Amino acid sequence: MIERAYRSVKLAPVDERGALGVALSNPARKNAIGPRMVSELLYVLEDAAADDAVRTIVLTGEGSAFCAGGDFAQMSGGVEGDELPPKGDYVDLMLAMDRSPKPIVARVNGHAMGGGLGLVAGSHFAIGVRDAKLGTPEIDVGLFPMMIMAVLRRHVSRRRLVQMMLFGERLDASEAASVGLLNRVVDQGDLDAAVAEVTQRVAEKSPITVRLGLEALTSQDDLALEEALPLLRDQLAACLATDDAREGLMAFLEKRKPRWTGR
Repeated sequence: MIERAYRSVKLAPVDERGALGVALSNPARKNAIGPRMVSELLYVLEDAAADDAVRTIVLTGEGSAFCAGGDFAQMSGGVEGDELPPKGDYVDLMLAMDRSPKPIVARVNGHAMGGGLGLVAGSHFAIGVRDAKLGTPEIDVGLFPMMIMAVLRRHVSRRRLVQMMLFGERLDASEAASVGLLNRVVDQGDLDAAVAEVTQRVAEKSPITVRLGLEALTSQDDLALEEALPLLRDQLAACLATDDAREGLMAFLEKRKPRWTGR
């Protein structure tokens, strides 16, 4: 990974499973997300996509919260004075997460509200601690969760989402899992093991197959069936043309574990 002068995120070294740890680092404001943090996350995602050592990105919060939502104190302040040029806004971040060729795992170590819930919903996996709250409280301060509505809609039914947004609900972790916002709910002491299980399982798969699969998933989202199926047929052909596909099929026939090259 490229070393950059981050101020709002902290990176952990890539571990033996290829997991890059990324911590939102604004603990005094419960990791509220503002323009600087958004821009830095965009740099992280770009660098991770280009680094073959990275197989997954684990997104979490520093301290006791995941992300309390938007940092209103920074909303109009931009990122002046930072060493890194601004890279984009929250919309760009949601799109970058959706298009990430490396799976993103949200390690929800505490409350995730508003824009923080958008990060959870924008990730490919989300594992939360039992006492976490996930919600859309924007309406209580005269705002509406406009920026995260589209990603929430991919997980939550329309009727349930309307209730969440209009009531400003804060769901407990179990209810968040029941509506599709979390894959799994665990006790605090089991969180790291649960995340490691996900990153380990991804690490055992072919990197190029994972990338092609995620690209196909994003490409066919919101397409009509008659448009999606031909696209996916072409994506399958691209997958079959890889060295890893040939290796995987040969390993299956020879009843052995495949040796992936990422090509």
